Amino acid sequence: MPNQVRVRYAPSPTGEPHVGNIRTALFNWLFARHMGGSFIVRIEDTDVARRVDGAMDAILDALRWLGLDWDEGPEVGGNYGPYVQSQRLDIYHRAVDELLSSGHAYHCYCTPQRLQEMRQEQTNRKEPPGYDRQCRDINEDERSSLEAQGLTGVVRFKIPLEGETTFHDLIRGEITFANQTMDDFVILKSDGYPTYHLASVVDDNLMEISHVMRSDEWVSSTPKHVLLYDAFGYEKPIFAHLPIILGTDRSKLSKRHGVVSVLHYRDEGFLPEAMLNFLALLGWSLDDHTEIISHDDLIRHFAIERIGKAGAIFDLEKLTWMNGMYIRQMDRNTLVHHILRLLDDELPPEVPRPISEEYVHAITPLVQERLKTMKEAPSLVDFFFLESLEYSTELLIQSGLDSARTANALESTLQLVTGQEVWSAEHLEQELRPLAEKLEIKTGQLFGTIRVAVTGRKVAPPLFETMAVLGKDRCLTRLNVAIGLLRDG
Repeated sequence: MPNQVRVRYAPSPTGEPHVGNIRTALFNWLFARHMGGSFIVRIEDTDVARRVDGAMDAILDALRWLGLDWDEGPEVGGNYGPYVQSQRLDIYHRAVDELLSSGHAYHCYCTPQRLQEMRQEQTNRKEPPGYDRQCRDINEDERSSLEAQGLTGVVRFKIPLEGETTFHDLIRGEITFANQTMDDFVILKSDGYPTYHLASVVDDNLMEISHVMRSDEWVSSTPKHVLLYDAFGYEKPIFAHLPIILGTDRSKLSKRHGVVSVLHYRDEGFLPEAMLNFLALLGWSLDDHTEIISHDDLIRHFAIERIGKAGAIFDLEKLTWMNGMYIRQMDRNTLVHHILRLLDDELPPEVPRPISEEYVHAITPLVQERLKTMKEAPSLVDFFFLESLEYSTELLIQSGLDSARTANALESTLQLVTGQEVWSAEHLEQELRPLAEKLEIKTGQLFGTIRVAVTGRKVAPPLFETMAVLGKDRCLTRLNVAIGLLRDG
């Protein structure tokens, strides 16, 4: 085993990257960066039937979005490549030949039909399913006869029929499996591709992986891998199986809990810093109270000893809260550029381009405290840019008022603000607040009506700051339009 820490993230390109899968990548990356080691990306694509076009690109996009740079792997290279398993088939075939020669593996010619019947019989007898080892001891003559019939078969690993296999897990301690509970698993499929078990062990050895950190769903496979290491005479890596990620109902996180693709959250306006922070707390903690942890502090403090055994809850509500916290902490200029890009993409084509950066700079402080995701920004601020607003007249009429009193309130407002030479939030509030008392209505009723008139919505950023940014001319125009709607109605 190398003195330097070398860890790997080895996804299968079967779809967009799942949050649990990326959490595994993050923990490996944090450990490598904390220890000054290497983070390797290896694409495990030997399950041909499940490959999805574009999935590898999506996986790498997710890593790039989160800032999880890799030291070796696709697009980067390295001394242990290729880093895509379908390009390493000759390596696996040599490894299988080695196991066949040493007596640790054998050819199996059982047909899918026979295997299905065997499993059905085991089920009927209420026995655990497993291969019955029919081909384990066939001789060369029998093998030649079967191959003459056109049967290609698979290659299986010989599990010891007695004894136990034990390994140490950094998170779970000593774990022991009775060998009789494991069947002779396939290491080379009939299509010539290796199974995960063989390919991952061979590659982890050749790539000098020091620590294997993966989801705890692989705990039951680890004794098979330990036996493979022993059969090859390889030095074993250190194992650490990460706690499972659960939905809020405490069942395994799946699509029935909502979207589980990391890229979905990117597209929905979540910040990479927030997602990184959130994923890091799914099974790991700095202490019993710290929630917001910077990128640098995550690297500085990450330790396998602080990874828990219990399942971690993926709580979208908490992620959304955390994302809002990061938006509020964001540098104003950075946030302005985020919002500018979104507005350019999403505002209607009739809004003139280029959008004024100075204008967006004035708007941004009004919504920074309210944003939970970046994707909300255009819908929160679009009324600042539209020439005309669409809303129901009924929205103008506050509870306790009728159409006539509402129109009168807006006319009084228009008359008061038309003559204002100073157009600031402080001055507008100073002038308009006494107007409610003069009209014998509540300030909430007056301000609510004005808010709808100038923004087209009942909920908007602070009224007077909004009016100040909109400007006098646009506010006067919108007040006139609202009065017209009430009078015409």
